[in-house]
Amino acid sequence: MSLTPEIQAAVNCWLTPAYDAQTQASIRQMLAENQHEALTDAFYRSLEFGTGGLRGIMGPGSNRMNRYTLGMATQGLCNYLIQSFPGQEIKVAIAHDSRNNSPEFAQISAGIFSGNGITVYLFDALRPTPELSFAIRELGCQSGCVITASHNPKEYNGYKVYWNDGAQVVAPHDANIITEVNKITSIDDVKFTADNSKIISVGADIDALYFAKAKQLSIDPAAIQRQHDLKIVYTPIHGSGITVVPGLLREFGFTNVSIVEAQATPDGNFPTVQSPNPEEKSAMQPALDQAQTLDADLVLATDPDADRVGMGVKNNAGEWVLLNGNQTAALLTNYLLAARRKTGLAQPNDFIVYTIVTSEILGDIAARHAVKSYQTLTGFKYIAGLIRDLEGQENYIGGGEESYGYLIGDFVRDKDAVSACALIAEMAAVAKDQGRTLYQEMVQMYADYGLYLEDLISLTKKGMRGAEEIQEMMAGLRANPPAAIAGLPVVEIRDYKTGQIHDLRTQTAVATGLESSNVLQFILADGSKISARPSGTEPKIKFYFSVRQPLKSVVDFDLATRLAREKIQGIIADMQLG
Repeated sequence: MSLTPEIQAAVNCWLTPAYDAQTQASIRQMLAENQHEALTDAFYRSLEFGTGGLRGIMGPGSNRMNRYTLGMATQGLCNYLIQSFPGQEIKVAIAHDSRNNSPEFAQISAGIFSGNGITVYLFDALRPTPELSFAIRELGCQSGCVITASHNPKEYNGYKVYWNDGAQVVAPHDANIITEVNKITSIDDVKFTADNSKIISVGADIDALYFAKAKQLSIDPAAIQRQHDLKIVYTPIHGSGITVVPGLLREFGFTNVSIVEAQATPDGNFPTVQSPNPEEKSAMQPALDQAQTLDADLVLATDPDADRVGMGVKNNAGEWVLLNGNQTAALLTNYLLAARRKTGLAQPNDFIVYTIVTSEILGDIAARHAVKSYQTLTGFKYIAGLIRDLEGQENYIGGGEESYGYLIGDFVRDKDAVSACALIAEMAAVAKDQGRTLYQEMVQMYADYGLYLEDLISLTKKGMRGAEEIQEMMAGLRANPPAAIAGLPVVEIRDYKTGQIHDLRTQTAVATGLESSNVLQFILADGSKISARPSGTEPKIKFYFSVRQPLKSVVDFDLATRLAREKIQGIIADMQLG
């Protein structure tokens, strides 16, 4: 393929003296090697804010994560902050994870904020995303950002932007920031020169405040005292969790935490894994091996910015198994609501939140405990937005999403794997104190509510053509929705883009009650749910599958699981996604 005139013009712009010599040399090398496809992908668009903010592969180009795309985004944010808070001292907090270039990107961001007259609280070393969210509210900031690409492969980095409530930016702020970014026509408009007098270093002081708040989440500290030597294996997968997770577990009272040393050192190359994602068994395998050797009780793992947590437990045969995000969210919700009721902490206005692609068992658990539940669109910014809207009226207990993100308590306004690790460990301690394992707790939970089983398929579609293919797939599903899937009639179509829920049995429609989002759901006659959703942060389209299987006794768990899995496999095969 050859470069279009538009791509060539964009490339030529980046070969001017406004851009540094190293950037220009990289582009010239790509031109010399006729890397036209790579250049097209690097320049065919500008990075945009999605569900996780700005995120992309590092390298030169308008569609890449680099000092210039970061700089323009930060300058646009500065301009919007100055408009939004006239006459006020504007303050922001900045953190970063262990990824390559993250410390440099944090310094660049701090320089631009300070160059615009904004006070900056800059963490002195890597810290988790949830601590950044906490710091924004604790320090009275109007905004903040964290340099991270979460669980993406090592080639990626990103820039999550937060508002004064400690949550990721949502409408109208996200669109308004993009408007300001688009007004910047030259890199010369970016104030890269720092005012160091406005940059304040923070670190251990915020850790201590965060720990104090997190400790208040503990519901049964007496059980922890009795089971303080619970054998926990923890891995930060080369990320920022190492700075605070072991410390918070100690604060909770756990004295037998074993770190996976091969993954303990922060390293943006993530040398022991293909992808630093606790959703992938290969990333968790070193921790599982160590747990097997130590005959541990629990495995915990966090991703590079420690907002997602994976967990491993022993099944009834003593084999280590990984729980998926829905199972962990359900277990945590069941524990929190049951323990709060048992200890008298439950309040009439308690509520939980989960997303539209998360297991429906969370709503069932809440209903049985007489606790209100809400559903939001995918992305923790929507959960945080609901917490903000209900603040002072209803009491948020916890929430989660299937992608391993959970938030207990409201002092953080983003998913928080740090406090989740501590509460998962407490849940394990309480179970052990009663002579049970977390696996047995999970099986009993499903016997109480029926077995819910979920699965996910992600189809990667890279580049400009890939983005077009994803849109074509969604358009095709809307234009020609299936009448039946795996032999079961489709009885309901939920289109969150149009905001309509169509009941095909009664030929009626009602509003979703949520803002527009490119998500399409098919509900089958037996209650199974299939969701199609393009990712907001990766070049992927995701298909979520959720089925329910009757389960009357714990002894039938394995059979019910097999039948539910076969049901999902039948759906995948019929949709030709396997």
